[in-house]
Amino acid sequence: MSKLYNESHRALQDEFGTRRMADKIEEITCNGIVGENEKAFIESRDMFFLATVDTEGCPTVSYKGGDPGFIRVVDERTVIFPSYDGNGMYLSMGNIASRGEVGLLFIDFEKPNRLRLQGQAELSSDSALLAHFKEAELVVKVALRAVFVNCPRYVHRYEKVSSSRYVPRAARETPVATWKRVDEIQDMLPERDAAKVAAVGGKLLTSEEWVGMVVAGDPEA
Repeated sequence: MSKLYNESHRALQDEFGTRRMADKIEEITCNGIVGENEKAFIESRDMFFLATVDTEGCPTVSYKGGDPGFIRVVDERTVIFPSYDGNGMYLSMGNIASRGEVGLLFIDFEKPNRLRLQGQAELSSDSALLAHFKEAELVVKVALRAVFVNCPRYVHRYEKVSSSRYVPRAARETPVATWKRVDEIQDMLPERDAAKVAAVGGKLLTSEEWVGMVVAGDPEA
């Protein structure tokens, strides 16, 4: 029985004559475990895309970034990664808390190469897990049911320019997110963030100024 295909997939495969090919691709590339090659690839990545779904069935996709190794392979059927401070909406984490179905897409834009993971995720605030990741608010633990390589045919080739200055790193203080210095949101910041903004000091920004920094590609935006 297929781990990937349902009746809708089968109908399209039959329409375009690809059912036998799709079965062979699943047989060759898809399993439920992370092998040594997949482990090395996953733990070398500094970003991935996370797909989640809410209680109404509405999906969302988020970019997740960190230093290489910020997503860890616990064993051949389990990966973990941190949830860092974000925009306070908790869209992905809220979806995981309510539904748990996730898809993870890893891409090497220089080779190129792609790997997909699918599984059931849960949130953890266990101190032993949090200790693996500086400044993590939560740790996401994913029980895998599918692991498969994707064809890189349409992946454009890009080279990395620099790492984000905001990724939590040992032996240095993480800079305060610039958008938290926008004047319109000062009254809405949690106390911990308000204290950090006050400690930084300096002129607050308007939302227009911050958007201008984003559009201009300012690394401090």
